[in-house]
Amino acid sequence: MSDVTTTIDTYLEAYGEPDAARRLGLIREVWAADGHLVDPPLDGRGHDGIDAMFAAVQGQFAGHRFRRTTGVDAHHDFARYGWELVSPDGAVSLGGMDVAELDADGKLVRVVGFMGDFPARDA
Repeated sequence: MSDVTTTIDTYLEAYGEPDAARRLGLIREVWAADGHLVDPPLDGRGHDGIDAMFAAVQGQFAGHRFRRTTGVDAHHDFARYGWELVSPDGAVSLGGMDVAELDADGKLVRVVGFMGDFPARDA
């Protein structure tokens, strides 16, 4: 597993971590201090903003976990991968893909998330 894959997996683990102290520790491990996370409904900046975003999602989806559904496709300082949100009973609640940007130290500086399938192509 590459360093970028480990970073992405730790990020997804943090997203679903219910313990606030452990979650913030995981965020600090893989996110740059001024990191920016953007998903369609939410936007978080910096460690505390990203943590607040994760806590809000967990408030809606208690007990759910994120898992990667694809390999991590990376080049230069960018990566993309698929993910899904899984309920405690194993049902998939939501899926999507992220595009991540990493700094020279391998920390996340920006992640842009997209939910659901790609829209149909216009004719």
